[in-house]
Amino acid sequence: MEYIEKTVKKNYVYKGKILTLRCDDAALPNGQPCKREIIEHSGGACVLYVENGCVLLVKQYRYAYGESVYEIPAGKLETGENPENAAARELEEEAGVKAGRLERLFVAYPTPGYTNEKIYIYRAYDCVKTVAHLDEGEFLDVEYIPLERVKKMLKNGDIKDAKTIIALQAYFLSER
Repeated sequence: MEYIEKTVKKNYVYKGKILTLRCDDAALPNGQPCKREIIEHSGGACVLYVENGCVLLVKQYRYAYGESVYEIPAGKLETGENPENAAARELEEEAGVKAGRLERLFVAYPTPGYTNEKIYIYRAYDCVKTVAHLDEGEFLDVEYIPLERVKKMLKNGDIKDAKTIIALQAYFLSER
């Protein structure tokens, strides 16, 4: 059986550059009224690139966590943007790497309890080096980290970003 909740009224609380916050009136499957707090987000795309036994990771300070985080190159989808194009764009912008081919691995729902965000996870192949061109106000370091060190970083909890963990776990499982 599938339990569906129905939206009665969308109540917008905040509309920002990155997200929109709603506090909706909804109805449970049994008809009981309820409230649902929802963050609308355009979604994002990210890309795993492995070259010569090394994983390309970026290290970027994340204000919400108050720390620098290792991640695969990623970014927000622009309105109407194709996720594959966004993944390719972010790889080149952040790391100066142009993908010859991208393979979609997953679509992840990072926090399904309160947001509609979807993250499209890709793997890049047949890449060539270009020049990085970061967005204004974006500061990050690009690192090529050997696979064995990346495994240790995962095991030790040094990589905390969910999309990066998903991509790396998929890579290591496929290499078995």
